[in-house]
Amino acid sequence: MSLKKMETIEVNRVEMEISVDAETFQKACQLAYKKNVGKFNVPGFRKGKAPRKYIENLYGTGVFYEDAIDNTYGEAYEAALAEAKIVPVGRPEMNITDIGDEGYTFSVKVYTKPEITVKAYKGLKAEYVEPSVSDADVADELERRRQHNATLVPVEREAKEGDTAVIDYEGFCDGVAFEGGKGENHELKLGSGQFIPGFEEQLVGKKAGDACDVNVTFPEPYHSAELAGKPAVFKVTVKEVKESVAPELDDEFAKDISEFETLAELSESIRTRLLDYRTRTATEGFESALVDQVIENIEGEIPACMYDDEVDKICQDYAYRLQAQGLKFEDYLSMTGMDIDAFRKTMLPQAEKRVKTTLAMEAIAKAENIEISDADCEEEIKKLAEEYKMAEEEVRKYVDLEVLKNDLANKKAMDLVKDSAEKTAPAAKKPAAKKSTAKKAAPKAEEGAEAPAEEKKPAKKPAAKKPAAKKAEPKAEEKAEEKAE
Repeated sequence: MSLKKMETIEVNRVEMEISVDAETFQKACQLAYKKNVGKFNVPGFRKGKAPRKYIENLYGTGVFYEDAIDNTYGEAYEAALAEAKIVPVGRPEMNITDIGDEGYTFSVKVYTKPEITVKAYKGLKAEYVEPSVSDADVADELERRRQHNATLVPVEREAKEGDTAVIDYEGFCDGVAFEGGKGENHELKLGSGQFIPGFEEQLVGKKAGDACDVNVTFPEPYHSAELAGKPAVFKVTVKEVKESVAPELDDEFAKDISEFETLAELSESIRTRLLDYRTRTATEGFESALVDQVIENIEGEIPACMYDDEVDKICQDYAYRLQAQGLKFEDYLSMTGMDIDAFRKTMLPQAEKRVKTTLAMEAIAKAENIEISDADCEEEIKKLAEEYKMAEEEVRKYVDLEVLKNDLANKKAMDLVKDSAEKTAPAAKKPAAKKSTAKKAAPKAEEGAEAPAEEKKPAKKPAAKKPAAKKAEPKAEEKAEEKAE
C-alpha cells in the first residue's frame, strides 16, 4: 500500500491517489472467499466446498472484490494520511480508479485541518462583575424556600389573588363544548397566569359553592388554531378556596428543610452557595468575553464540514440527554414544531463557536510551545477518578491519552489568555430616554437569576417524569419545553 501522489485542489482540501498492491489485495480476496464460500451454489460441489477459481469463473473474477476493498482501503487510507502528515476533517470522498488481480487504485478527496493563527490573545480586556451577596439576597432566598414549603389550607371566605381555587369547569364556543376545555378538581392559583387572560381575575371574590360564567377571548395566536381569537364561556363551579400558609423562619424550619440545626447556619450556607454561584457566573462571563475576542482575531479559512460535524455531536448529545429523561429526540422535535434541519440550524452558531475556540486554543498552545507531560495526564486521571468515584485503572480504559493531552494543552492556553487579561468594571448604563406617549415597558425578569440547590436531608431521588400531554384547555400559552442541559 502506498501514496502515489497528492495535490491541493482547493483551500484546506487535497486529493490523494492511493494504491493497494497485488499481494495485499489477493490476501483480502482469499479472506473474502473463505467468509462467503458457503453462500454460493456451484454445480458438482457441495455448498461451501467449491474452490475459489470455480466460483470466480461462474460469478465473475470480481465477485470477492467488494469485500476485499472494504477490508483494505481503510488501512491504506490511514497509512497515506500518516505518510502525507495531514489531519483530515469531515468525511472523505472515495472513488475506485483502477482494479484487477494486480491490486487496485483509488482516489480520496478530503478536507484537512486548517492552519490557524491568532493575531492577538494576550493583554485583552473584558468586563468582570465582582460577585457579592447582601443580607437582602439571603433573606430573599430564605423567603423563596419558605414559600416553597408552604401548605394549602382551606378557608371559608371569598377568594383573593394568591389563593388557590379548586374548580370544575367546562368551556363552550358558540354554545358548543370544545375538546380539551373540561376539567375537574383543578387547583388554580389566582394570579399565576396559568389560564388565558381574564379567566383568573373573574374568580376573585368567589367562595366555595359558587357557580359562575367566566367570559374570555382566546389569544391570537393560540396553540389550538380552532380556538384562536374566539370568545368563549366557561361554566365554573368553585369547590374549595385555599390559602398558602408558609412556615415560620426559625430553627425548626432550618431543621426541617436542611441538614442544619439553626437558621443562622442555614443562612450562612445560603450566603456561601450564592457567592460560589455568582463567582462561577462572573468567571464564566469573563472567560466567554475573552473567547469572543480571541476568535475574532482568528486568521485562516475553516472548512464548513467541521461545523457540520460539530452539529452532529451536539445533536447526538442532545438526544442522549433527552433519552435520560425518558423522551425520544424525534418526539421532542415534534412537540416543539421543528424538523431536524430547523434544529440543526439553531445549533449552528454554538457549533461554530466551539470549533473556532478549539482551533484558536490549539494555535495558541502551539505558538506558546505548551506541552503536556505524562505526569500532567496522570494528575488529570486521578482528578477524574475522584470526580466520578471510579478506580484510576477504570478511567484509563475510557481515556484516549492523545485527546487528553490536547484538551489539557487547550486548557493551559485558555489559562494563559485569562491570566494575561485585564478585568474591567462594567460600563455604567445610560438611563433610558423617557417617552411621553409610549406605554411603559414591562419589567424584564432578571437574567441569570440563580437558584442554588436546596440543602435537604438525604432522600430518595425521584424518577424522571415524562412531560404531560398538553390540553386544549384555557391555558394562556403552551409551556416552553425544558432543554436537556
